[in-house]
This record gives sequence, C-alpha cells and structure tokens, in this order.
Amino acid sequence: MTNKKEFNELGLSAKVLDAINKKGFEEPTAIQVLTIPVMLRNDTNIIAQAQTGTGKTAAFGLPLIEMVDADSKTVQALILVPTRELAIQVSEEINSLKGDKDIKIVPIYGGQSIDQQLRRLKKGVHIVVGSPGRVIDHLNRKTLKLGKIEHLILDEGDEMLNMGFIEDIEEIMKHTNPDKRTLLFSATMPRKIKDLAHKYMDGYELLRVKKEPLTTNLTEQIYFEVKASDKFEALCRIIDMEAGFYGLIFCRTKSDVDSLATHLMDRGFDVEAIHGDISQAQRERTLNKFKKQGANILVATDVAGRGIDVNNLTHVINYSLPQDPESYVNRIGRTGRAGNEGTAITFITPSEYKRLMFIQRMAKTDIKKSKVPQVKDIINAKKKKIYDDLTTILENEIETKYYSWAKELLEDNNPTDILAAILNYCFEEELNSEAYGEIKEAGGKGKQLDQQGKTRLFVALGKRDKINAGKLIELIMSKVSIKSKHIRDIQVMDKFSFITVPFDKAEKIVVSFKEKGRKTLITHAKKKG
Repeated sequence: MTNKKEFNELGLSAKVLDAINKKGFEEPTAIQVLTIPVMLRNDTNIIAQAQTGTGKTAAFGLPLIEMVDADSKTVQALILVPTRELAIQVSEEINSLKGDKDIKIVPIYGGQSIDQQLRRLKKGVHIVVGSPGRVIDHLNRKTLKLGKIEHLILDEGDEMLNMGFIEDIEEIMKHTNPDKRTLLFSATMPRKIKDLAHKYMDGYELLRVKKEPLTTNLTEQIYFEVKASDKFEALCRIIDMEAGFYGLIFCRTKSDVDSLATHLMDRGFDVEAIHGDISQAQRERTLNKFKKQGANILVATDVAGRGIDVNNLTHVINYSLPQDPESYVNRIGRTGRAGNEGTAITFITPSEYKRLMFIQRMAKTDIKKSKVPQVKDIINAKKKKIYDDLTTILENEIETKYYSWAKELLEDNNPTDILAAILNYCFEEELNSEAYGEIKEAGGKGKQLDQQGKTRLFVALGKRDKINAGKLIELIMSKVSIKSKHIRDIQVMDKFSFITVPFDKAEKIVVSFKEKGRKTLITHAKKKG
C-alpha cells in the first residue's frame, strides 16, 4: 500500500532504529505513524485515540527513549497506568526497545514491596511507570519528585476514569512540572476525558486512527491457551493431527519466523519462511513452492504475509497474538478464499486472554476455546490415515513383483507377524508417541471464567469512608492474591459498594476481611427477590 510508512521515515535516530530492527519489528502501526513524529517535535500536548493492542506503548516509548537525558539522575517522564499488570508490561516493553542507551525505567505499583521500590528510586530513575495509588504514596513520602518531569503520559485514560482514579490523577498533576508535555491515550473519548484535557492541557493535538470495518466469514475460529514454553509442542501436535495440513503460520517478528521455521524443519516438516529481510526473487520462489505444495507450511510476518493469494489453505495459525483486531481479520481471512472453508487457530498465553477477548469483541466474531490434541488421539489419527492409504492401494492394481515378494515372506512366517514387522519397519518413527513432549494445563483468566464463573460481593464501605474504585481494588489486593483486572463492575455508593469477582476468589476475600468482634466488612451480595 502506498500510504504505508517505515520506521526510518518517522524521525527516529539510527540507534533506536537499530534497537527496533533487533527486536524484529518491520513496520510501524497506524498509531505509531501518527504519534512518534508529533511527540518528537516536543511542541504540543497530545490526545491519542487508540485501542489496546495497537502498539501504543512503542508509540510513546520510542520518542521517550530519544528524548531522555541518560546523564541526568532526575525523573524525566511519568507514565500512569490503571493496573499493576500494565505497569510491568509497559516497563518491560520500553526496556526492550532502549537498545544500549543507559536509561533506567522502573515500575511502581501496589502489592510490590515498597522498600524495593525505594531502593530503586534512590539510585536514580529516568522513567517511572506507576499505578496512581502507589505514585501518590511515594509523593506523600517525598520519595518521588516530579517537579522536573518533561513528559506525563496517561495510558488507558478511559479505563483509569472507569476505575475511579480521576481524583488521584488530578492530585498527581499538582506535583508535576507545569511546563511538561502531556500525552493522553484512550480507547474512547468520554466527556470526563475531554474535561480533563481542557482543565490540565493547554492546547493539544488530537490523533485518531481511522477505523476500518472488521468482517470475517470463517466457519471455525478457535484458540488454545498454553504456556509460552509449550507453544511449539502444541503446534506440532495440531499439524500432525490434521490429515493434509496446508497452512500459513504468523509470527510477530522476523527473528521469531526464522526460529520457528528452523525448529519445524528439525522436526521433519516441509516448511518455508518469508519476512522483510528476504529478497523479492527469493520471496517469489518461496511462494511458488508453497502454492505448488512443495512445502505444506509457510511461516511469515504480517508485512511479508500481505499479498499471499492461496485459495485452498486448510489452516491459518496465529503463533503470536496479532497486534490489533485489523491484523487478526487480515490474517485469518486467508482461509476463507474462493469459497473454501478453513480453520483459524490462535495461540495465547494466560496473560494474553484479555487481549484476545478485545480482538473478538472488536472483530464481532466468535473464537471458541479448544484443547490441544492428546498424543493418543494423534497416533490414532495417523493410524487411520495409514489404513486409508493402504485401502486405496488395495483398490488399485499392484505390481506382480510385490505379490511374488509377499509369497516368499509368508512361506516361513506367520501372516500377522510378518505384517506387524512391516508396519513396524515403515512407521516406527511416525507412530512413536515418545516423540511428543508433555504439555501442562495453562491456568489463566480464560480457564477461571470457563470453569468458575463470577459472583457479586457487598462491601460495607462507600464514598463517606473516602473510598473510590481504585482504593477499593488496592484494599482487596492488600489482603488477597488477586489481579486487579479480576475485580470488575465496581459500584461505589455513599455508604456501601458492590464488586464482581471470580467465584473461586470470592470466599477467600470474604474470609480475609472477617475480624473477631467486628461487623464483617465484605459479604456475598443478597440476590434480588
């Protein structure tokens, strides 16, 4: 497409481009194309409307890496996020993009040892990624100083407002450098977001990614929830389970493509690979071979996968979760071409469940959970294929020399014994169950919701107790091991509140807040009627 841009057109330095290349990113996402040049100009505040999973962390992370002064020991940027999980994720992502630039990025959030955070802050930090509650805690302790920050980034702005962090955000802003640049990311633009912008941002540039309608007519879309270390084993099982597998496998980066293709070759599969580093001539040879089914597996990145026109694919597999709903629809649409039906399979780790559900919601499609095939089922499927192949051979004329040979073998041997020996000789390796590794059940949000459901709890605290949604989440997390994203549908009234949590966590929460001689703080909500 002519309007596509490359990273080297966005104003990034050679060092940062090198770090991007080493990570394997080939092409910037739409929000990165819009945000990076404006942020590098450093002359305006920004409001960017972008969905989760569209590459927005790199959109603000890459310019921050360029602009941070590594020689200074002061905090130069604060990134506010609604949850501890996102604080860790954003911090790790920016760390992975900084290359050899000596900048310190530290996540601070509730539930982690504050002493550990104090030690890291004392050593000198350039970028702080934090949840509002813990940031305020450090501000009150005077262990975090924001008077010299140059950039304040509010990530998942609408989510923070939904969780009741508006007062916390306003309190934090009072401690920041008035001359800073503010960047606000939000999936939606509710009135509260606009009010916040008018109150605290002296003019801003609005960046909005144009959304295309998402449609897919696939008859079957499934996902497997597995640990990252078990992905390859699960993939091999799926390929072996399907007679006549002919599929396209998508990875996120060039290095991932090369690594997966090599491992599949080592396992004995006929596989080819394409990505941005492959010449046009090599790409054409590879695609021609794949179209003629000289190889039944093609591993590709999103960029290299564009323009692949193959009508009879049986599978498209997302070995890496796509960056956004658009990429998902573009990938899987390749199995439904020319009236052919196919199967789209997506691998996710437990922590990626929320992103997959977001993709499902935005693409208005249905992605069903499935279980990785058992080894015994794969062996049985292979046996059936061998039986069908032998039956087909029997239905056709067999050369006389094979009948003569068969008679010789049967002269001094039992027919069953000699047939068993031939099957062993021909298929010992193919039917070896020990060739497959063990895959353990991956626990995660998808599993919890599938098996356990949710329940509603009553909390005897409300606005008069100076409680908001954010503080309520932190209070519960201080007593019970639960992720903030599992505490949903929060309603804070004047004298009490309601929350929804996974069923298996509800009883632990109730028990944890019971105290002798005192009224129980949290109980199961009474059902209406």
